[in-house]
Amino acid sequence: MFLTRLFSTYNEGHTRWISKCAWSIGRMETLIPTINRLQEVFLTVGAEVIQLPQIVVVGSQSSGKSSVLESLVGRDFLPRGSGIVTRRPLVLQLVNVAPLQERLKSENGVKAEEWGTFLHCKNQIFADFQEIRQEIEAETERGSGDNKGITPEPIYLKIFSPKVLNLTLVDLPGITKVPVGDQPEDIEAQVQEMILSFISNPNSLILTVSPANSDLATSDALKLAREVDPDGRRTLLVVSKLDLMDAGTDALEVLLGRVIPVRLGIIGVVNRSQHDINTQKSLEDSVRDEHAFLQRHYPSLASRAGSRYLAKTLSRLLMHHIRDCLPELKTRVTVLSAQYQARLNSYGQPVEDHSATLLQIVTKFASDYCNTIEGTARYIQTSELCGGARICYIFHETFGRTLQSIDPLGGLTELDILTAIRNATGPRPALFVPEVSFELLVKRQIKRLEEPSMRCVELVHEELQRIIQHCSSYSTQELIRFPKLHDSIVEVVTGLLRKRLPVTNEMVHNLVAIELAYINTKHPDFTDAAQVSASVNSQQAEAVDGGKRWKNEKVAEERVPAAGFGSPSKSQAINLLDSAMPVSRKLSSKEQRDCEIIQRLIKCYFLIVRKSIQDSVPKTVMHFLVNFVKEHLQSELVGQLYKQGLLQELLIESQDTAQQRTEVAQMLEALKKANNIISEMRETHLW
Repeated sequence: MFLTRLFSTYNEGHTRWISKCAWSIGRMETLIPTINRLQEVFLTVGAEVIQLPQIVVVGSQSSGKSSVLESLVGRDFLPRGSGIVTRRPLVLQLVNVAPLQERLKSENGVKAEEWGTFLHCKNQIFADFQEIRQEIEAETERGSGDNKGITPEPIYLKIFSPKVLNLTLVDLPGITKVPVGDQPEDIEAQVQEMILSFISNPNSLILTVSPANSDLATSDALKLAREVDPDGRRTLLVVSKLDLMDAGTDALEVLLGRVIPVRLGIIGVVNRSQHDINTQKSLEDSVRDEHAFLQRHYPSLASRAGSRYLAKTLSRLLMHHIRDCLPELKTRVTVLSAQYQARLNSYGQPVEDHSATLLQIVTKFASDYCNTIEGTARYIQTSELCGGARICYIFHETFGRTLQSIDPLGGLTELDILTAIRNATGPRPALFVPEVSFELLVKRQIKRLEEPSMRCVELVHEELQRIIQHCSSYSTQELIRFPKLHDSIVEVVTGLLRKRLPVTNEMVHNLVAIELAYINTKHPDFTDAAQVSASVNSQQAEAVDGGKRWKNEKVAEERVPAAGFGSPSKSQAINLLDSAMPVSRKLSSKEQRDCEIIQRLIKCYFLIVRKSIQDSVPKTVMHFLVNFVKEHLQSELVGQLYKQGLLQELLIESQDTAQQRTEVAQMLEALKKANNIISEMRETHLW
């Protein structure tokens, strides 16, 4: 009784396991049609943004590639001839369908047992495989010329038949060495480049075809496969023309992988001879003869060789490969969907309300411009200072440091000071230091502050110009759509800045002019003036008591005239145009004291004025230029651009924007469809 229950439980478990295996295998068989659906989705938008799993057939000319493909289909449909025949990639999708009798019972479909369709011939069905061959030849000539030229543009062919297994193959031009016809001299390099572009796809399987009657060590197909797949994880080798080997030799060692190991396996096949093709020997008879040949010459490998075993192996390998690639495909589709959605959003929607659109763009630009100055912009540069930060740097670093570097006594020599003192006294000798000489010299020094102040205005103006380009490039993406509106906004803002520049320059110039207009010796910070006044009073007291000493000094000075201030000697010519260079001499104690007093006063007063200029120039620039532009920018833009006669003209999209929006929308729709297709497969647990 116990054994009976145990045996019954085992049978039930075994039955469920078998059912699960059969169900999983059934689900696996839907993977290849799923990839075909994905390929069709992306072909509708004319782009290959996703590298889909497929089998790429590679081989030299006359290696038997065409015969291998026709044996998989079971029909003659490929062009044949001498030289290079396959001159365009042929993407071949094999779709297994129910026999005609069963299809007629369930649906009103194509009334043919087998048929084919081309992507470039929409809604046209080819039930005659001779017509399929003719269409391949005609399409090849349309794309690559009629004299052996090649092109990488593929031809897409789908064949429906109850005799085929679901497969997706790409037949490429055979590897050639010598150009013929109008082929270029580098035809070999072009073909290899085309082949590498297909087999470099990590999601592709590489089916290399090499004839058995040639040395595999020199196989060009295997060499190219090794370049992109050095471990051989994606490579399958087909050894063709087993029946054409020299008498007394066989390919057993090659088929067993002892000569060149290939990870996915090595399968031998027997191709139809040229005589069989000329006599129109059927592929069914060829398959029977192939099986008989393998049984006679390779009995131990007969079950693992031949065209039928090749078709089953390719279908199985492709299904498992697709299953392994699905997670990566899902991720890739998701990432691309997000990228294309962002691109579509950047193009915006077609303009319906021109007035509202213009006001929206102008308002956003003005807001972004002001935010860039205030430092609250959405797009903040990290590579360099921009906007308000740059203006602050100009005020406090560039302008401030420039003023600090100016020497209050720069350009003034003691001789200049003495000359100014004597010129201020006229024909009378100087008893005390004249105030006029101080004013004359300090004004000369204050004048030096004007140039860096004007340069500060210029730098701020340049930065306000740069903010226009910053906002155009980063902040207001809508402007990309409307180049005329973009140019008009730039022109209006530039004009506003150009109008405010002279006003600001005049105000800054007036700041320096104000300082030059009145030298305020009673300034509360001008402390050295009181000390100098006390010194002058002391000099007056000394003058009353020491008149005699002063008179003696004066007589001494008259006996020895001061160089540079006395009358010219007889031997020295007088030049009214050129001032004579005075000869340096040692100053008297009184002259030294007078120079020191003037230098002290100039330095003290210059520092007061410099501090005032350093504070007032930035305020003036901000009020008359920066803040004015911020406050009047939007009103200026609206006043200049919001005109009924200009709305239509300004909001004309660039020629490429509408086309790019349509293409991106189509691609996004294709990606959504692809995502749904992949999600349907991933919801099913594949065993």
